[in-house]
Amino acid sequence: MEDLSGIYQSYADEVKRFLICLTSDVDLAEELTQETFYQAVKSIHRYNGDCKISVWLCQIAKHTYYNYLKKEKNHHNASVENMMQLGLEIPSNKDLPEVAVIKRNTLISIHKEIHRLQEPYREIFLLRTSIQLSFKEIGEIFDKSENWARVTYYRAKLKLSERIDPHEL
Repeated sequence: MEDLSGIYQSYADEVKRFLICLTSDVDLAEELTQETFYQAVKSIHRYNGDCKISVWLCQIAKHTYYNYLKKEKNHHNASVENMMQLGLEIPSNKDLPEVAVIKRNTLISIHKEIHRLQEPYREIFLLRTSIQLSFKEIGEIFDKSENWARVTYYRAKLKLSERIDPHEL
C-alpha cells in the first residue's frame, strides 16, 4: 500500500475528473475531492485490495457527492421556507441569463440519462468518459475481457443516444 500522500498525488486528478463529470462544477469537484480523500483516510483500514484503489476512491467520491446533494436539498428546502415566511420572492430560473439556463438544463438532462442507465452500463460509461480508463482496465475491474468492456461501453452509448433527443435539449 502506498503512503497516503503518494495515493493523493497519484489519484487526486482522476477523482477530481470523475467528480467534475458528476457535478459539472469544477469548484464543487475540488471541494468534494478533498472530502473524498478525508473520508478515504478515515476508512483506509477497510480497503482490502479487491479492486484498484482508483475505483475504491471513485466509489467514495460518488458517496461523498450523494451526501452533499442530500445536505443541499435539506438546506435549500429550509431556505425556501424561510424566504416564504418572510414574504420574500423566491428567485426563479427566468432571472438567469437564457444561455446559462439552457446549458445547465442540457447538462442536467444528460446526467439524468446517464444515471438512469442500468448497471454495468452506467459505471462503464463513467469510468471510460470521466476517468478515461482503458477498456482493458475496465475489463479487469469487472473480471471480464477487454472486448466485453468495449461492447458494453458501445451499448451504453447507444442507449444514451436513443434516450437523448438533441432537439429537446
